[in-house]
Amino acid sequence: MKALLINGSPNEQGCTFTALHEVARILQSHQIETELLYLGKKPIPGCIACGACAETGKCVFHDQVNMILERLEEFDAIVVGSPVYYAGPSGQLTAFLDRLFFCSEGRMAGKLGASVVSCRRGGASAAFDRLNKYFTISNMPIVSSQYWNQVHGFTPEDVRKDEEGLQTMRTLGENMAWLLKCIEAGKKSGVSAPKYELRIQTNFISD
Repeated sequence: MKALLINGSPNEQGCTFTALHEVARILQSHQIETELLYLGKKPIPGCIACGACAETGKCVFHDQVNMILERLEEFDAIVVGSPVYYAGPSGQLTAFLDRLFFCSEGRMAGKLGASVVSCRRGGASAAFDRLNKYFTISNMPIVSSQYWNQVHGFTPEDVRKDEEGLQTMRTLGENMAWLLKCIEAGKKSGVSAPKYELRIQTNFISD
């Protein structure tokens, strides 16, 4: 079992990293492999709606999106972390996720999803909600915790003083580890993945 943790902050080892690290530590204690992906500081292109991915399964922009798409089957869970900017996730993270999820064409189904946000003071729940939308449109069970997955602080040192926030991260890690083990046990017992109907899409405009 393996979880991918995505650091959507431009600060490689800042507040978001501190929260993700706490989740990863708990997962590792349950013998679940973790990989942390740092998106970096360079601009990340947004989706340009060219439709090329429908034919190739890849994005026309050759960056970390395609790298993860090539390895998607390795991961059983995805944890997305972001700082809060104007009550929303970072722009580079949403650009990355827009393209990753649009290109994946159903391949996310069945993977566990969770989002983590860090903020100085406010806007955490709005950013948290925005990130969870990627999972709920992709047939991904969302892993919860004892509170919304948020930490508070202006620096990593501040976050390490947020005892409730860090406990929330640890509880998230425990819940994710438990669910991953449950899914693994189900597979070994012959429980099959859900069978989905052919998707219906409407635009609410009558003839």
